[in-house]
Amino acid sequence: MGEIRTLSTSELDAYAAAIEERGYVVAENVIPRSTVESLTATIDRLLVDLDVPFGDNAFLGRHTRRIFNLLARDPVFRSIPIHPGTLPVIERVLDDQCLLSSLTAAEMNPGQEAQALHSDDASHRLQRPGPPSVAVAIWALTDFTRENGGTRLVPGSHRFDRPPRRGDDPETVSIEMSAGSVLLYNASLWHGGGANRSSARRIAIVCNYCAGYLRQEECQLLAIPRAQVEEFEPRLRRLIGYSTYRGLLGHIDGESPESLIDPTIETDMVWRRIGR
Repeated sequence: MGEIRTLSTSELDAYAAAIEERGYVVAENVIPRSTVESLTATIDRLLVDLDVPFGDNAFLGRHTRRIFNLLARDPVFRSIPIHPGTLPVIERVLDDQCLLSSLTAAEMNPGQEAQALHSDDASHRLQRPGPPSVAVAIWALTDFTRENGGTRLVPGSHRFDRPPRRGDDPETVSIEMSAGSVLLYNASLWHGGGANRSSARRIAIVCNYCAGYLRQEECQLLAIPRAQVEEFEPRLRRLIGYSTYRGLLGHIDGESPESLIDPTIETDMVWRRIGR
């Protein structure tokens, strides 16, 4: 699926610093064209095969179609959460024991109105501002422009003491980036999809991560069949929840859930470290 570009140390430092300072950064041309084409073709097939409907409210978008639980849909999506051009940035923002919270494809069609500003971490109801608990990578499979509804956001709003409310009307910037680029942001950031005033659709994959001690948006331990999980790379298995946080949270009978997939694996449980 094309050459995979990894981040240099200087790029990683710069991206992490930008997210800490203003809440977001755009990583340009991270995804090879062949990968973009393969992902888009698979999404188009799934939209037909699953008979995906348009959203039934203004927030989901009455001209927008979404495919949830992508890891269960096709193997082509398995590389997204663990991509070396994005996951290291997320791990800097959260930590290396974060979880994949959700993986969703979105097709925003002409006529789609602007989405209300929101924060992706609001459901966890944690004190704000505070340490980052959710981070997001939006993969652009088509160009993002102001005209086709590129994501609107409020720079620096990840430092605000609350999520946006109905009636808030702050100044926003529109993200414009080429297909194959990725928008990475602290999910406390106020943002929303823009209005698609163009004649073409805008397609994205939204890869949402959360701290390892939080509940995921999608219940992936049940949503993804065990037979598929057994085919996953170890990092992806841990990322969807076949792991413990800090060697304790999420264990099964004193062992990591990962041992259900690979009984030979040695898991670093906290009480073993304490007892050494």
